[in-house]
Amino acid sequence: MKKIIAAVLFSFSIFVLKACVSVPIGTVTTPPQAEEPPPAEPPVVVGKPDPATPPEDPPLVFEYPDAVRGIYVTGHSAGGQRFAKLLKLVNETELNTMVIDVKDDYGHITFKVPGTAYETYSKPYIKDPKALLETLAENKIYPIARIVVFKDSTLAEKHPEYSFLEKGKVWRNRRNEAFVNPFIPAVWQHNVEIAKIAAKLGFQEIQFDYVRFPEGFEKRDKSLVYSMGEYSEDKLAIRLKEQWENLAPDNRPESPASYDAVRARVTAITDFVEYAVKELKPLGVKVSVDIFGYTATLPEAPGIGQNFLMISEHVDVISSMIYPSHWTPGYFNITKPDTEPHRLVREYMVAEKQKLAQLDNPPVSRPWIQDFTASWLGAGNYIKYGKAEVEAQIRALNEAGVNEFLLWNANNNYTAGVDYTPLN
Repeated sequence: MKKIIAAVLFSFSIFVLKACVSVPIGTVTTPPQAEEPPPAEPPVVVGKPDPATPPEDPPLVFEYPDAVRGIYVTGHSAGGQRFAKLLKLVNETELNTMVIDVKDDYGHITFKVPGTAYETYSKPYIKDPKALLETLAENKIYPIARIVVFKDSTLAEKHPEYSFLEKGKVWRNRRNEAFVNPFIPAVWQHNVEIAKIAAKLGFQEIQFDYVRFPEGFEKRDKSLVYSMGEYSEDKLAIRLKEQWENLAPDNRPESPASYDAVRARVTAITDFVEYAVKELKPLGVKVSVDIFGYTATLPEAPGIGQNFLMISEHVDVISSMIYPSHWTPGYFNITKPDTEPHRLVREYMVAEKQKLAQLDNPPVSRPWIQDFTASWLGAGNYIKYGKAEVEAQIRALNEAGVNEFLLWNANNNYTAGVDYTPLN
């Protein structure tokens, strides 16, 4: 009987997915493959519904926690044996949230979406995403869908025209990762439509990661071949002039902002965030963006196109990645940042609070913190991270008035015995 019920639930979840997916406009997807035509709309029937028509499942119910305290979960973990261990960890601690890969670092959707334009991009890591969300609802765990945006080897290989080319081939970084071009709206649409799939499944929040150009892009932006679209010099210069003309005379600088490559990148990234929020708002989900921590300490990051304030003013949540291991020696006058987790987080929060204070309606601050050991830094430059180091970061956040955080461990092996509310 259990197997029969499971089969019925699986079949129904596939039906729900098919009903939820909207095919994107444009050329992001693969060319049409003589797909089966969609079924005709059923006639409108006045009166009682057909008793043979199964009733729709009631919507899943989630409540926003007192403060999000979450862990990162890969698609493999969410759909595999490790999920039981992660579920137990959350249920037995002060944790209450899972950030689950829906579109991973390779560009794969982590569950199958058959019969849709996205089937070719999907993998069966999570066999039954609806059942997964039902489990999270039963355990009162807040679900966030992670969508990796512009780091996308899969889309880049399928559509090289959406990527950056070098000698006629898709350019890849030192880790053999390809990126797609933030200047192309069809790339935006590809990611937002996948986010809509997640929202319609029941995820309460969409978290966009890799909302940026490749690291060090300012060193190769002249050598790579790619489209600038509406962000070319002539088109963006016109837009900047129009924006200047629309300002009130008292608030208008002497002349319009001048065009440069940095302004083009920052504008494109910010436009994507604004577009995504507008598209997802009707679905009632929150939107968060992961961002490099150092962007809060600079006017903007010139190579990758991230402007902390411009992104923050559009989203519900800003999640700075402030892992102590990721700061260069000497930042915040800390010689070896990885060895001083409490001090590093404390100093960062001073900078972030100054930034967010400039906004009339700042987003929730929910940083990513470190639950891994950065041995690649070399002897003397790192320490082994465990209970004390994780708690030190959380305590520094709490001291700064920030009670939300997310734990990152790429392999989903989280430290046992941590007090996730050390000041309460």
